[in-house]
Amino acid sequence: MTLTTAEKTGARTPEAADVITGARERVDALDDRIIGLIQERMAVSAVIQDARIASGGRRVSLSREMEVLGHYSDALGKPGTPLAMTLLELCRGRI
Repeated sequence: MTLTTAEKTGARTPEAADVITGARERVDALDDRIIGLIQERMAVSAVIQDARIASGGRRVSLSREMEVLGHYSDALGKPGTPLAMTLLELCRGRI
């Protein structure tokens, strides 16, 4: 059984289905860009960690992580904090 575009999108009109389909394509493209940026951030974080460890420091700077958490919280509100925590975990691993 093949679903119609309206059925796939949950729209009740063909016009709304077209809008939803186009918007979903844009969201998918944005998600691809976000994933690429996260991967880039992970690579840059690895450079920072390597330099910190090589200089005798710790792998993680908790004061810097608090700055990042504050930045995301300020920009995105309450949901920004768990998002930042996930991002930090991706970039440095669990501590």
